[in-house]
Amino acid sequence: MKLPKIVLLVAALGAAASLHAMEDSTYEKAAAWVANQDAATDAAPVATPVAPPVAPPTVKKISPARKITVNTASAANPEATIRKNLTERLPQLPKIDEINSGPVPGLFEVRLNGTEIFYTDAEGNYLIQGQVIDTRQRRNLTEERVDKLIAISFDALPLKDAFTMVRGNGKRKVAVFEDPNCGYCKRFERDLQKVDNVTVYMFLYPILSADSHEKSKNIWCAKDKAKAWLDWMVRDQVPPAATCDASAIARNVDIGRKHKITGTPTLIFADGTRVPGAIGAPEVEKMLAEVKN
Repeated sequence: MKLPKIVLLVAALGAAASLHAMEDSTYEKAAAWVANQDAATDAAPVATPVAPPVAPPTVKKISPARKITVNTASAANPEATIRKNLTERLPQLPKIDEINSGPVPGLFEVRLNGTEIFYTDAEGNYLIQGQVIDTRQRRNLTEERVDKLIAISFDALPLKDAFTMVRGNGKRKVAVFEDPNCGYCKRFERDLQKVDNVTVYMFLYPILSADSHEKSKNIWCAKDKAKAWLDWMVRDQVPPAATCDASAIARNVDIGRKHKITGTPTLIFADGTRVPGAIGAPEVEKMLAEVKN
């Protein structure tokens, strides 16, 4: 049966309205779901950021300071302790002549071979070779100490082991240690002829060679020692062979070594002033004039 067109139109409009209503319902449901999700999100608690865990500080264990022990025995008698320890630990060390307090607190002076100076602590644990310098006063304290040790008092010289040469009134005095084969000594002797009013005490000191000892013996044993000496030193005339008791020459070498006379000529004036090396006549005159009698 064929429906009238008006019926078809109404049916179409009704279907469209139903479809529209369905779309509105679907939209409303979707909107409601989104709203519910937002509400749930707003209601949920917000997580607070948590900082990463921090490692506890490392505590470094510090060992207690090492206790310093003092040897009361060495403190009471440091000389005995030093001598014992150095001798036992350094058997090759020469015999210790003397131990004294050093120029610096806590330092001790060890003297060997007459005039050799070393330093050590109160227990002899360390041996120091060197010089102590006072930087405030600019003084070499070790050198001053050695100078005192090697100083020779003119009055203490064994003048019997020397021969004399007197010029003029001979009032002024000087002692000289010389080797007959020393070229500087020959030059010095030629200059010394210009110095007047002086008594020269000549110590034969043969340290250069075996021939030095032979010449010294011949000069010492000559009838006129002063002439034989000057003939050789000034005029180049070899002293003739002679024999006698020449033990004085050996004693001269011993005393020279004891007082560290290591070169020739070496002059010692009446006030104890010591001059190593060849100096000219003007310098000798000046030194003689400065001596306080």
